[in-house]
Amino acid sequence: MTASQLALRDISKSFGTVQALYPLDLSVPEGEMLALLGPSGCGKTTTLRIVAGFEMPDTGSVTIAGRNVTALPPNKRALGMVFQNYSLFPHMTVGENVAFGLKMRGIGAAERTSRVRTMLDMVRLSGLEDRGIHQLSGGQQQRIALARALAPGPRLLLLDEPLGALDKNLREGMQFELRQIQRELGITSILVTHDQEEALTMADRVAVMSQGAVVQLGTPTEVYDTPNTRFVAEFLGTANIFTAQVRGRDGDGWEVALDGNASCVVTAAIPLATGQRILLAVRPERLRIGPPGSGALDARVHDVVFRGATFAYELRAPDRPAPLFVYTHERATAAAGDTVGLRWEPGSAVVLQEPT
Repeated sequence: MTASQLALRDISKSFGTVQALYPLDLSVPEGEMLALLGPSGCGKTTTLRIVAGFEMPDTGSVTIAGRNVTALPPNKRALGMVFQNYSLFPHMTVGENVAFGLKMRGIGAAERTSRVRTMLDMVRLSGLEDRGIHQLSGGQQQRIALARALAPGPRLLLLDEPLGALDKNLREGMQFELRQIQRELGITSILVTHDQEEALTMADRVAVMSQGAVVQLGTPTEVYDTPNTRFVAEFLGTANIFTAQVRGRDGDGWEVALDGNASCVVTAAIPLATGQRILLAVRPERLRIGPPGSGALDARVHDVVFRGATFAYELRAPDRPAPLFVYTHERATAAAGDTVGLRWEPGSAVVLQEPT
């Protein structure tokens, strides 16, 4: 079993009367990238600041590489950090920025020069040692910030919304580049982000946070395909939520009656009982459109939008206040005003682990 490079034990934090972080246990194996994902105020930044040493926890301990660092200042924790605004020194050249941490550690000039060249090769910016920071694009500045953070050879890399200042196309490209560098170095990393796509793209595991607690922890596939609560289902993309009542066993699954008396078969990772009321979540890409009466329920098409890679349907169903959404790669075959049948495979409807 891979050893934990970072371990948080019973970490909590409050600011006055506000409980920012409830008691939290979290371990990150060596070489893993863990994303802390959630909306503003969920506790992800507080968690990162405690790991970095910028905040002291009210309770608990922080261990890095087997060493309790809870009481140590940031500069004694062997960390590398990359911020959203990069925090580069505008009066220094590229090379001087990358060498800054090395110089602070008393590394000699010859070794600093060699390490700077290695780091710039790694981020594909060789030959820019003498360039001014103001002469770099946003993407180049982000790479220099990464090179500076990695130059001293930290045990842990902390990434605080590192791509938030980049435009969409550049941000998507940098997600893959940063992930590739992290894998090549095998450095344990913590990524803080509110961007669901960024977390799913870059992380080995995702800790979804809400109101100061981790509400689900798993691989990107696990948290997206099998969310355990309505919050996780709706925060990680779009989800169609249905209320239903369990009718009984049906082979390996359960027959359930959706509100409105339509029925379908679902599988569940939690125990169910006949008569139990449940919540179901179905991703828009898992729904299929067919003729009326061909699926679990009928709905009327309210609008169809072409998004380049997919067609997005917005639909309305009787006795249901919230709209339904279907995403498909197939060319639109139904138009606004049409009534269609909606169906899905049994494994596509996830039973949420919370009461209706």
